[in-house]
Amino acid sequence: MTLTSTDFHFPKQSEAVYHGKVRDVYAIENDILVMVATDRISAFDVVLPKGIPFKGQVLNQIANYFLDATAKEIPNWKLAEVDPMATAGVRCEGFRVEMIVRGYLAGSAWRDYAAGTRSICGVELPEGLHENEKLPRPIITPTTKADQGHDMNISREEIIAQGIVAEADYEVMEKYALRLFEIGTQMAAEKGLILVDTKYEFGKHDGKVMLIDEVHTPDSSRYFYADTYADLFAQGKPQRQLSKEFVRQWLMENGFMGRPGETVPEMTPEVCRSISERYIELYEHLTGTKFVPAAEEDAAKRIEKGVLDFLANLNL
Repeated sequence: MTLTSTDFHFPKQSEAVYHGKVRDVYAIENDILVMVATDRISAFDVVLPKGIPFKGQVLNQIANYFLDATAKEIPNWKLAEVDPMATAGVRCEGFRVEMIVRGYLAGSAWRDYAAGTRSICGVELPEGLHENEKLPRPIITPTTKADQGHDMNISREEIIAQGIVAEADYEVMEKYALRLFEIGTQMAAEKGLILVDTKYEFGKHDGKVMLIDEVHTPDSSRYFYADTYADLFAQGKPQRQLSKEFVRQWLMENGFMGRPGETVPEMTPEVCRSISERYIELYEHLTGTKFVPAAEEDAAKRIEKGVLDFLANLNL
């Protein structure tokens, strides 16, 4: 069973529910957000037609693992994990950009570079780099945050000039993003992994910039296995990785990149199970703990009970 859609009606729930590519977000009395990580999966900014077993739980619990690990240095929105697939936290006014931090030249950045681009989001890259090569230092390549369709690359200067984010807030976001990447890199290294690139989202609550949404999950991050990185790089071979990139590769091999007229290839039970196993593998590798599937019951009812219990304790 997978949970690919939700339709909750919590006490004092306000305004329309936000249905993202993967998460459904419920606002309670304008102060609390409940974020449900569904089993939906997206690639190339397209939500794929089949859910992935346990994906929502994996994403939610990995995100919470890193939110807890970084909370002393970087303020974040989380108040409580109310269900294996849901988290409650303070409501922030989200900034309309995503902070993508890259430590290596991979993914879309490599595809752009291979096509001749030498400036990504206003960041100049040297000549002669190779796919999956470590960059001289981590760089930030922001994108606009789109509710639908494709996020677009944008530079720091454009963000500030267009008033998308105030310069003072953007400087805090930059500082937090680079520090989070540094912590994530250290934590990954302890588990024999390389944090290649990732994205962070920030918002503002009571005048304070805070980390929101997911952190260092396979949906937002790319990891390489450290023990085989050097040899594979020297041979120019693809890296062994734990990330959602293998889903993108499977789609591309089957003729789909999210372009008009293209059809998502058939997601057989075997394909869905394989993707699920990769997500669980990353969870266990990153956290160093065995994945324990949530109780096999109606997930929606279980989530609803967890949220109601949490709200009752807040006297809402």
